[in-house]
Amino acid sequence: MLDFESVPCSLARRGLLVLVLLATVPFAQAATLHVSAAASMTDAMDEAIEAYTAQHQDTTIVPVYASSSTLARQIVSGAPSDLFISANLDWMDWLEEQEVPLQERANLLQNRLALIAPASSEVQEFTPGEDGALEGLLGAGDRLSVGDPDHVPAGIYAQQALEALGEWEALEPRLARANHVRGALALVERGETPAGIVYQTDAEASEGVRTLGLFPLDSHDPVVYPVALIDAEGNDDAAAFRAWLESEEALEIFAAHGFSPADDDQ
Repeated sequence: MLDFESVPCSLARRGLLVLVLLATVPFAQAATLHVSAAASMTDAMDEAIEAYTAQHQDTTIVPVYASSSTLARQIVSGAPSDLFISANLDWMDWLEEQEVPLQERANLLQNRLALIAPASSEVQEFTPGEDGALEGLLGAGDRLSVGDPDHVPAGIYAQQALEALGEWEALEPRLARANHVRGALALVERGETPAGIVYQTDAEASEGVRTLGLFPLDSHDPVVYPVALIDAEGNDDAAAFRAWLESEEALEIFAAHGFSPADDDQ
């Protein structure tokens, strides 16, 4: 056993100095990224985050899912966000108009607009624009479930499609407006409405609904999902995740959930 009393003072001082230096060396801290993503991306983004963090165990990603309008307003109000994925171009444009610093903005994914019914519905197929008026799917007192067209991207696209098909005037008073597209999906899942308009990816994510048909592509603006870093100058961890979202691995995850790359022809 070492007799500390016999250790020279100079050696003891050197040992103490080493301990002091070790105590002042900063330990590598795990990065925490806050990602704001449109509600329609919930399942796909959860899987993408799981895949990414499995390979980057020093990175923690905290996702927040909501309507793109809600997320954009939260970001402007100072909510923590390192990356934003919107379900339409307008809310990303709005952030720029509010002078929020955006970096590496690009169009990442695209989607389709779908007409859905509860899984138990007797209606098997109904292609908007081909099989008659959507109002025929609604009984007396029934409503059509949509994201609120006043601010929810899925609802904005739905309004455009109904206007193009000449059905907006008849259906506007009969809309069940949800705060985001997953809310519109839930109303149909629970059978509270006999039909709804959501994204194709939402319909595929739910066992409680069936897709009756897709809206014509020329009936509404393209459903494009832009992505951008938020005030991320020098944030290498956020930039790395942003770059990975365009990788083959990430795009395969999104494709499995029904999304297409933004540059694909639909």
